[in-house]
Amino acid sequence: MTDFTPHTLETADAQGRDVLEQVQKNYGFVPNLLGTMAHAPATAKGYLALGKLVGETSFDATQQQVILLTVSRYNECEYCIGAHSAISAMQKLPLDVIESIRNDEPIADEKLEALRVFTRKMVDRKGWLSKADIGSFLAAGYGQQQILEVVLGVAMKTISNYTNHIAGTTLDDAFADFAWQTPRSDVA
Repeated sequence: MTDFTPHTLETADAQGRDVLEQVQKNYGFVPNLLGTMAHAPATAKGYLALGKLVGETSFDATQQQVILLTVSRYNECEYCIGAHSAISAMQKLPLDVIESIRNDEPIADEKLEALRVFTRKMVDRKGWLSKADIGSFLAAGYGQQQILEVVLGVAMKTISNYTNHIAGTTLDDAFADFAWQTPRSDVA
């Protein structure tokens, strides 16, 4: 883990400041993740662009958060699990769905559980899914488009998960009610 102090509008360079001004305008504050990403403005821009594209997929808001939380849970990203749990709650995702993912347990809703399992396998197997994995996902009511949209969600969360692992990003107060700590004992 490296000590990255999140940039603010006052400390970021011109490119980073442009990104953070847009973030401030859109969210009302600058999350520590994006302040950290402002050290590399292209990374912040890429992450935000992917996030916008995830919002344009055929998945509804609940399904999008299932993907994003599942990737973050698999990667044990404390920041993203806290942040996306809070965002999910704001979007009225059922709390049992949020808690199931946070605890790495099955979701009661069969279609959402199929999405969680497929997403987890996508990350775990680095995209090398079996015909049975794909067949189960399709049988749950998803299509080829959604397979590739899961890839998009995985890409987006990988950027933030890895950034947070490297930087040790502190969870923002806005997300504090949903703080999560990795159950692993070998994390520095």
